[in-house]
Amino acid sequence: IKSFSHIENSEIKKNVEIGPFARTRDQVIIHEGVKIGNFVEIKKSVIKNEVKISHLSYIGDAEIGEFTNIGAGSITCNFDGKNKFKTVIKDKVFVGSNTSLIAPLVIQSKSTIGAGSVITKDVPKESLALERSNLKILRNKRR
Repeated sequence: IKSFSHIENSEIKKNVEIGPFARTRDQVIIHEGVKIGNFVEIKKSVIKNEVKISHLSYIGDAEIGEFTNIGAGSITCNFDGKNKFKTVIKDKVFVGSNTSLIAPLVIQSKSTIGAGSVITKDVPKESLALERSNLKILRNKRR
């Protein structure tokens, strides 16, 4: 556990690397061989073996399957303003950087989520999921 990390109400197994500047809180279980990097926060989640959440991410109310990679800046969006929902990511999933996973959501095993996506629907096994709107450029009429 590296400098400036805060561990609260969490169970951490063997060969885990956490931090620096990471936070786990309230009912977190981190299994063997996991890497939790800098500025990652995890709450009420189970992180299974050999998962990598390298940096700048929030994982809340989630279950992350074995050998999954969560890209930088990715978050689970678990609260709609009234209710909390769960995100389930199965084994061997690759989540690209800066992705928002809008719960309730299940991402099946061996799937890839493209960087910058906002995923709002379940993703089938061995699929590539991309969810982005088209770029709109509006000219500024002020001069």
